[in-house]
Amino acid sequence: MLKYTYIFLVLIFSLLINLCNEVDLTKKRVGPYLGETPPDTIARLFAPGFITIGLHTRDMAISPAGDEIYFCVNIGSNTYMTTLFTRQINNEWTEPQIAPFARDLRYFTIEPCFSADGQKLFFASNHPDSLGKEHNSDIWFVERKDGTWGQRQNLGTVINTDAPEFFPSVTNDGTLYFTRDDNITGISYIYRSRFIDDNYSEPGLLPEQINAGRSRFNAWISPDESFIIIPIFGMQDSYGATDYYVSFHNKEDQWSEPINLGNKINTKSRWEYSASISPDGKYLFFMSSNVDTSLVTNHDIITMNDLKHLANSPENGNPDIYWIEASFIQKLRPDGF
Repeated sequence: MLKYTYIFLVLIFSLLINLCNEVDLTKKRVGPYLGETPPDTIARLFAPGFITIGLHTRDMAISPAGDEIYFCVNIGSNTYMTTLFTRQINNEWTEPQIAPFARDLRYFTIEPCFSADGQKLFFASNHPDSLGKEHNSDIWFVERKDGTWGQRQNLGTVINTDAPEFFPSVTNDGTLYFTRDDNITGISYIYRSRFIDDNYSEPGLLPEQINAGRSRFNAWISPDESFIIIPIFGMQDSYGATDYYVSFHNKEDQWSEPINLGNKINTKSRWEYSASISPDGKYLFFMSSNVDTSLVTNHDIITMNDLKHLANSPENGNPDIYWIEASFIQKLRPDGF
């Protein structure tokens, strides 16, 4: 049985490698953001043909120095979920490959997030702990040693419980924001844990301005903790299903009511639940799904190769990663925040 399991995993690993090889390697990618031309006030695909290649793609994390990019892919409706990365070497970006801590495809490894100094990378995974106990989802991290990531480490029982924990996001002072699902109802809530004297405090449930709607999850906190982006399901002003909202934070630890980020970001898509902002604060990256109707006409889908091309094209209905200039967010800040 173990022999066949091993063969099966090798085949899946080979499939992912082949999918990675679908990226456009015809041009060298140099400079910031993979050499992509930055967007303006209109959202557009990020790195089509390199990162967005038709797979279900989500979860952008960029190192503080801007020289590493981590992102996630989902194959087979959550059957295989893993983290890939690309980095700059001599100013040129490398071909994406699976991160070293994410290669056991029996378990998912998703939702990467850098610490402020870039020396830790947090993520969510259902990988067994050091005692071999399997978990539904915990928050983990790897730490950089001599330029490479060390072994994965579970963040511990103060943060991780028998309930699923997801989507770590950290501030400059190490405060951790994360999602925890209720084991009975399955509803997701946003929690916060302060990092004090090198230890995490008991997590606290954030107020109703953050835990709004019928469910909410995968909140991204700004490094200075001045605002938070929250995917929320079940709001009256939603454009459809889950939308991205922002809540602003003041020095009195008060939060504004959630504000919809608008129709430049939100659509009727149900695949809007993973966002982050670049370390320089200039660009919002977010997951969404759109369909480019020009990919299919009445006459151009004929062969298996045509279908393969469609499957490997962005905006084929799978979620993609988009980016947009982020200054509009601060214009939404209400008085007092």
